[in-house]
Amino acid sequence: MATHVITGAGSGIGEAVAERLLERGDELWLFARDAGRAKELATRFPGARTLVADLGNPDRLSWALGHQTLPERVDSLLHIAGVVDLGGVGELTPRTWNSTLAVNLVSPAELTRLLLPQLRVSRGHVVFVNSGAGLNAGPNWGAYAASKHGLKALADSLRGEEHANGVRVTSVYPGRTATAMQAKVHQQEGREYDPERWIDPRSVASTILLAIDLPRDAEINDMTVRPGR
Repeated sequence: MATHVITGAGSGIGEAVAERLLERGDELWLFARDAGRAKELATRFPGARTLVADLGNPDRLSWALGHQTLPERVDSLLHIAGVVDLGGVGELTPRTWNSTLAVNLVSPAELTRLLLPQLRVSRGHVVFVNSGAGLNAGPNWGAYAASKHGLKALADSLRGEEHANGVRVTSVYPGRTATAMQAKVHQQEGREYDPERWIDPRSVASTILLAIDLPRDAEINDMTVRPGR
């Protein structure tokens, strides 16, 4: 039975991944922003453990986790949580830049740092769910794309640093996926949202499981997933 630590399990891709892993009997540790959210996740995923920490405040993550029981080993750390706010560079305020970078980049870096000892023990796997915006930045996507370009750099650096310790690192770059975040993006773009046009979150979950289930003689560094319709 493998042990997985997951951010963003409350909806979308994270929820689909958590469901698949729970179905096969793995042990889950799910991040929640507050106690109320933790209770919801515990009800939705029976048997899963929860960790309460606000990814919007990375400076407090070490303190928050220091007051909670952590898994002794981590077979996979799955960074799936994310936020998005669109706007031109001439419009975005420092508050938007800072909040986007905090959740999408700085908190993944800090959580990885805090859990590296457990990942090294198990020769585990770190998966960063990135975005197509992490490879190409379009107009009005500046803050989000910058955070995701930074996430790619984080993953690439971590891979080189931890290879000798047996820790594998994978970046997944989904295109538009039918999630609550995508509905918000369409609203910001002033477009009608039709989830049938986009990738099912369960399809992205399948690619993540492919990476973490790969035999130890191989490692998937980067996976790009695009809508097939």
